[in-house]
Amino acid sequence: MAVPCFSEPPRIGGTLVWYFSICHREVWFMSHGIEPDREDDFLVMGRLIDENSYRRDRHSVSFGDNRFDIVKVEDGTLVVGEVKKSSRSIDAARLQLAHYLYDLWKDGIIAKGQLLFPKEKRRKEVELTEETRHRLDGVYEEIREIACMAAPPKAVKNRFCSVCAYSDLCWS
Repeated sequence: MAVPCFSEPPRIGGTLVWYFSICHREVWFMSHGIEPDREDDFLVMGRLIDENSYRRDRHSVSFGDNRFDIVKVEDGTLVVGEVKKSSRSIDAARLQLAHYLYDLWKDGIIAKGQLLFPKEKRRKEVELTEETRHRLDGVYEEIREIACMAAPPKAVKNRFCSVCAYSDLCWS
């Protein structure tokens, strides 16, 4: 059942999907235009790793409400790469990348995904499955519900709070 919203529905991009996997409060903040501290040390470090890794590939490609870290073609197949500073939140990264693949699929573009962890010298392949598409449809509905809440969800401590750019806002 759709939740009535008193403004435009959220534009669901990869960041909102990522936040959904980490903290629903972050989803609410982002969907209400409350940006994290852009100078947060962890965000700056992530941008530097993204900008300075895989230099031969095309970086920061916009597609709809998404921004792909890397786009390349391997053996005739489009590959979307998502660069992360660590695999600590690999489930969130996997869902974010699956979201990118799903948006491309909706436009008739079949692609593969690669999660890239340059500091760990690792990569993980991600493919879009019917099960993942179904899961993402549910995630999108939950994101819309969170975005339509009058106030943010209650702050809940988790293992990512110590590196969160919103932590001052949540815990002050």
